[in-house]
Amino acid sequence: MKSRKPETQSQKLEVRPQNSGPRPLLVLISAPSGGGKTTLCQQLLAARPDMTRAITCTTRPPRTGEQDGVDYHFLDPAEFERRVQAGAFIEHATVFGRSYGTLRSELLDKLRAGRDVLLNVDVQGAATIRQQAQAEPELKRALVTVFLTPPSVAVLAERLKKRNTDAPEEIQKRLGLARQEIAQWKNFDYLLISATIPEDLRRMLAIVEAEKLRMARATAPAF
Repeated sequence: MKSRKPETQSQKLEVRPQNSGPRPLLVLISAPSGGGKTTLCQQLLAARPDMTRAITCTTRPPRTGEQDGVDYHFLDPAEFERRVQAGAFIEHATVFGRSYGTLRSELLDKLRAGRDVLLNVDVQGAATIRQQAQAEPELKRALVTVFLTPPSVAVLAERLKKRNTDAPEEIQKRLGLARQEIAQWKNFDYLLISATIPEDLRRMLAIVEAEKLRMARATAPAF
């Protein structure tokens, strides 16, 4: 009887416990200010109860209706800086005088619990997370990046005006930054040109399902 040749690395299929399901995703959605990412994230979380949101930290004051630990972790500048110095953030940045950051533990703890994690960050934060993920296998394996943008700057300007939260000069600053951010779309895994809320959600759900079926995240079938 001929002995069986050992399998090569490319022939091996990882076997994980039955019913363990595919590996969890870290779904990162970025967009220019007013691009609709908050609405898309809310819709996605409602459509996928198995997905949890990563709560980021900020030094800006809460807006009406926002809650600490639910919408953001609201920190004073001194506490935020203390965590920066401790290396607690996987990314952090200052935008328009306010600091924002994502705690490394916020992502890893939820991924290790088997939860899909949704992360809403700006383009600068997304670039840092992509870079950090190269050195952290858990994050690299889980990360999926999506850039959401309106079809034109004119549409974005109209959305910012309708939001009625910023002064005209602030809107102009945001539009200037948006032009720079939109130019970075090629660095993301997916480009989603915003249409209607239902259509944006449909395409986002398709992205999540496709990523769940990737070979690297699949559970081996039982024979």
